[in-house]
Amino acid sequence: MTMQEFFIQNSTAAVAFSGGVDSAWLLHEARTWARRTAAYFVRTPFQPDFELEDARDIARRLDVPLTVLAFDVLSVPQAAANPPDRCYHCKRALFTRLMEAAGADGFPLVLDGCNASDDASDRPGMAALAELGVRSPLRECGLTKGDIRAAARKAGLPVWNKPSYACLATRIPTGTAITRDLLARVARGEAALMARGFSDFRLRLRGDGALLQVREEQMDMAREALPALGELLREDFASITLDSAPRYARET
Repeated sequence: MTMQEFFIQNSTAAVAFSGGVDSAWLLHEARTWARRTAAYFVRTPFQPDFELEDARDIARRLDVPLTVLAFDVLSVPQAAANPPDRCYHCKRALFTRLMEAAGADGFPLVLDGCNASDDASDRPGMAALAELGVRSPLRECGLTKGDIRAAARKAGLPVWNKPSYACLATRIPTGTAITRDLLARVARGEAALMARGFSDFRLRLRGDGALLQVREEQMDMAREALPALGELLREDFASITLDSAPRYARET
């Protein structure tokens, strides 16, 4: 099945939009082939501000209406407690909220950006989407991450090479209750790293400190920056340690 064929069969559909390359390409295709579409961004404490900024920019470029829905995911006990299946409870609550809003706007179907490279066995959130009836056209049409990046680049979407970004909750060890304070500390730390040119990294909480994970090509850069970062972020982290093993793109 092609994306065109999918939207011929499903001509009125809303897109769950994160501002990343997968949902951006999905929105591009929905705008191209669907009879009617719109984008919905669910804003939670699990996301940094730049995600919403990217979503607004892409929706504006594609001339697709964007609805921003505020949702306090920490009010969901099973998500805030941070069990191993946290993502299942989070996705189910978020998409329930999104589907209610989209349904009220006349959209009988909600789409998400999962693609053919995503491993369903390692993503409990995908089970929640299946239970709710959310469709994943990129996955159904066999489009891999590489396919999507190439197509987005050809179409001139500025997020074509944007690194995958797992939510801030993934920086907190499983079993540690998630609080606004912990999320804010991680967000400030990662914003400081981005401002210094780091990309595709993770800053993970470890007790009252943090573990910095970067790609192989930025290891030397991280070693040099670590003392200054530790001083800059000392109010949030007692110490920042650099993981000796490089981070790989498929990690959360």
